[in-house]
Amino acid sequence: MKEIDAMGLACPAPVLQAKNAIEEENLNSIKILVDNEAARQNVGRFLKSQGFEVSDEQVGEIFHVVGKRDQPEVVSQIPEAKKPDTEQKKIMVMVATDCMGHGDDELGSKLMVSFLKTIKEMGDELWRLVFVNNGVKLTITGPDHLPVLKGLEEEGLHILVCGACLTHFNLLDKKQVGETTNMLDIVTAMQLADKVINI
Repeated sequence: MKEIDAMGLACPAPVLQAKNAIEEENLNSIKILVDNEAARQNVGRFLKSQGFEVSDEQVGEIFHVVGKRDQPEVVSQIPEAKKPDTEQKKIMVMVATDCMGHGDDELGSKLMVSFLKTIKEMGDELWRLVFVNNGVKLTITGPDHLPVLKGLEEEGLHILVCGACLTHFNLLDKKQVGETTNMLDIVTAMQLADKVINI
């Protein structure tokens, strides 16, 4: 079993190390050692996306994330055909702040709540809602915006929340909505989106 020591590394580095090892060595079993909860979640989710059965164990401060699969996933190298104009567009909205605009934070907070309440007017084109930096605080608490986000998630909107950002603010275990993610997932989502809106 290939073992990767990714301790001390913030996401997406542990995920990228696992990805590179799997691709270069065509691995069916792998163990990644990480020392933070965000990396544990992100590495496990990545391995599952590659067809691995995943288990993890905490030994002291270290998480041992183990992935095993019978056969490697065959990933097509053929690029996707250009989408016809009639196909549904994908809009990704990336929120990097908990306050919209500059000048008056109280007004900015009200504007952000209004924005989140109105965002569903994008309809089915709204594909991903991604929170990074100070924006992750919107997924923690708030009587005005948190119910709105939970409602969007229940309606099927995929909400991604930066794990490194949550860890930086010591909020990883306080997240109330969305899926903890890493920069690799965010960059991949950007590539797949037809349009990215930054707030």
